[in-house]
Amino acid sequence: MIDTHVMCSDDTPAHHGHGYQVLHEVEPSVIFDLEPVDSVTVTTLMDNVTDVFMPDQGPAHRPPLFSGHRQPVVTMEGGDAPEQLLAEHGFSVLVTVTKHGRHHKILFDAGASPDGVVENMGRLDVDPSEIEVIVCSHGHFDHMTGLDGIIRRLGRVNLPILIHPHFWRRRRVAIPGRDPVEIPTTSQRALIDAGFEVVEERQPSFLFERSVLVTGEVPRTTGYEPGFPPQQAWVGGGWEPDPLVLDDQALIVDVKGNGLLVITGCGHAGVVNICRYARRLTKDRPLHAVMGGFHLNGPLFEPLIPVVLDDLSAMTPSVVVPAHCTGWRAQHAMSARFAEAFIPNTVGTRFEL
Repeated sequence: MIDTHVMCSDDTPAHHGHGYQVLHEVEPSVIFDLEPVDSVTVTTLMDNVTDVFMPDQGPAHRPPLFSGHRQPVVTMEGGDAPEQLLAEHGFSVLVTVTKHGRHHKILFDAGASPDGVVENMGRLDVDPSEIEVIVCSHGHFDHMTGLDGIIRRLGRVNLPILIHPHFWRRRRVAIPGRDPVEIPTTSQRALIDAGFEVVEERQPSFLFERSVLVTGEVPRTTGYEPGFPPQQAWVGGGWEPDPLVLDDQALIVDVKGNGLLVITGCGHAGVVNICRYARRLTKDRPLHAVMGGFHLNGPLFEPLIPVVLDDLSAMTPSVVVPAHCTGWRAQHAMSARFAEAFIPNTVGTRFEL
């Protein structure tokens, strides 16, 4: 199911694009022959927003106003109320690819709370036992903590889980003028004990007979997408700057007749870097859709919004779904720039491409 290829090169070009210096470069040893799939469905299991009145739009189909699931509530006449989908500062999607009549299901990230994703799975009638592989965008807890609930729901897991080697790094956020705050780190022992087959790769990886491509480590060629500057990592017995978040990786699917779907977690590598690399890995296939966290919120990142939107729009995506850590200012700017291609995300939304 998993196929990897070697990437090598520490050569760093001096400048690229807007005159910024390249921050990190890797060179794929091959161009990946990603096979188109007949269709792909992306179901949002966790995001920062839930909205029961959000209308359907293009490929986005919203969950029903009230599902058939109810929960006991002693303060309600009749003793119950409809169950609602949960939202939190986290991200998780279920990706279902279909090719030649065969379906494969991938869990991409798992949210910020132990039970949020698994609860939403139940309320959306998603069976976690049908998941065939888990791909982790990076090691931050708001994408990984929900593995706890999935383990408790499934018992012995027996699934491959794809990560970058930096996934395990002990990290903290050091903002000037504030005390550093350590970021919770996933336990390698806990995942192994639960039955996961942990696959660590810096290189791109194929899934399901070349149907899905995991980017692995993403080159930082725009030069203006800075990663996560406040981050430090515990390396060699001390805290060191770790701004690039090199474990940040994305998922790529080539939708027959349309082009690439790119799914990001937080997009610490930079959404433009990620989308350009996706095209570079796939013989310059056109970018059809991009969705996930674009990390453009807060004073460090909001000044980047205009140049990010310029470079993203140059790739002419037909579907743009900013989520999670993108931020409201970037969302508003994308709505104005991309018009009907811009689709706001909500928990429970099903995208059919």
